[in-house]
Amino acid sequence: MSRFLRLVVLLASIFAASLAWGEVPGNSWDQLTKEEKKSLQPFKEQWPSLSPEKQKKLRRGAEKWGRMTPDERREAQERYKRWQKMSPEQQERIRKRFSEFRKLPPEEQERIRSRYRWFRTLPPEQREVLREKWHSMTPDERKNMRERLQTMTPEERKKFLLQ
Repeated sequence: MSRFLRLVVLLASIFAASLAWGEVPGNSWDQLTKEEKKSLQPFKEQWPSLSPEKQKKLRRGAEKWGRMTPDERREAQERYKRWQKMSPEQQERIRKRFSEFRKLPPEEQERIRSRYRWFRTLPPEQREVLREKWHSMTPDERKNMRERLQTMTPEERKKFLLQ
């Protein structure tokens, strides 16, 4: 075997072993872009000890943050503050619901998103009335309400909900 081929085999073996042992390095802090460093500054000290997967996730988040408008950023910060105020049980319940949502077929996810967008177009007072009405219902009443709403046209649904 030629010397070059032995070297290639050795390097491939080392790389394969590092994959098997989970020692694939992530990016060093110096490899990040200026924008990423700015967004990820709170993680600078712990960056070398983060897993490559965690680093990748944080970099994607920083990229998404960079594409947001100031209003979107403000809204995201407000959601994060609300999240921090929640109990661990509430956070876990939300994680579970989100996981269940992600398992739904794309059409069902879009239907839910569409209804949420409609709900967000309502004035805050009307949204609060609907929330109170929903929270005062029993599980059976909620089920019946969902079934009724699914058979209505958008106009009928709006009229019904805003009574």
